[in-house]
Amino acid sequence: MKLSDAILTPLFLIAICLSHNSQALAATRIQANHPDISYMGRIHWDEQGRGLFNYPGTTALLRFEGTALDMETSPGSGKFIVEIDNGQPQQIVYTPTDSLLTIARNLPDTIHTARITYAIEGYEFNPQFRSFIVEGKLLPANEKHDVKIEFIGNSITCGYGIEDNNKDNGFSYDTENHTLTYAYQAARELNADFNVVARSGIGIYRNYGSPIEGDTKTMPLEYDYTLLYNHDYKWDHSSFHPDIICINLGTNDTSEGKYDISLYERHYRDFLAHLRQLHPDSKIVLLTGCMLQEPTLTDVKEVLDRLAQEGPNIYRFDMSPQTGELGYGASYHPSRLQADKMASELIPFLRSLIP
Repeated sequence: MKLSDAILTPLFLIAICLSHNSQALAATRIQANHPDISYMGRIHWDEQGRGLFNYPGTTALLRFEGTALDMETSPGSGKFIVEIDNGQPQQIVYTPTDSLLTIARNLPDTIHTARITYAIEGYEFNPQFRSFIVEGKLLPANEKHDVKIEFIGNSITCGYGIEDNNKDNGFSYDTENHTLTYAYQAARELNADFNVVARSGIGIYRNYGSPIEGDTKTMPLEYDYTLLYNHDYKWDHSSFHPDIICINLGTNDTSEGKYDISLYERHYRDFLAHLRQLHPDSKIVLLTGCMLQEPTLTDVKEVLDRLAQEGPNIYRFDMSPQTGELGYGASYHPSRLQADKMASELIPFLRSLIP
């Protein structure tokens, strides 16, 4: 079953405090930076052992033997998607009054896996992994990934409005869900350890609604930091050398019909040079997403085609433009069905790049 086919509903049991009957297993609090817990995504670990992050797709992977699991994070962190034993995805939402919520309850007393993924853009919420409480015992994570992929993108990669079915609605965290996107689906299908570096409205040289001359806070200016819009922590690029880097940027650069294609090309070329310096062996895929339409689509394609010829291990891939026959999410963003189509197109191509 595809993740996008699942009905994402809140977990039945949500608890702010833990309670145990006389037959329950002992509860053990485990600091989030415990070496037996695996993570994917950009995370800054502070002196208290808390993991600070704000990009969608940041994931904790746990393996434990026992009957229940809870997670502590910063209050108001927002929406996470949980999979227990690779079962149906469920959502939990940390409101401003929540810091400790139930991930799973009343499980058989056997070995279980938990995959907990941040589903939204978190730069306004400052989420943290703080601790996990296991009724039972934590076991070493046994995740083995075949490939490392980094997805650099905009709202399409974040999952803006993907749980909405009304194109006239605007942005809402309630309808954003990265785990339904083409990027997340591709990473799961390819069993990839993946990083997501994405923000709605961001571009290579110009963000949505910005002057034709360009903007600050663009992707090349934010890429070297662990947290979006927080320059306190530089990202250690040596900690994650992707086998494949997918870049899906250009929709916002060319939005509203006001853009300078020469500036887009120049800034994209500079960004590629920076990526190549950081990751000399990575295969870089220059994508066009489904929201670009003619004549802008041709302008962007021509730039990317030229850039792909200028260096080794640079590839091109175009996902089909959306037509509306698969519906729309909020603000004409990809629907779940459109995201499924994007994933089905991209996955075979990425698989062909894996040795």
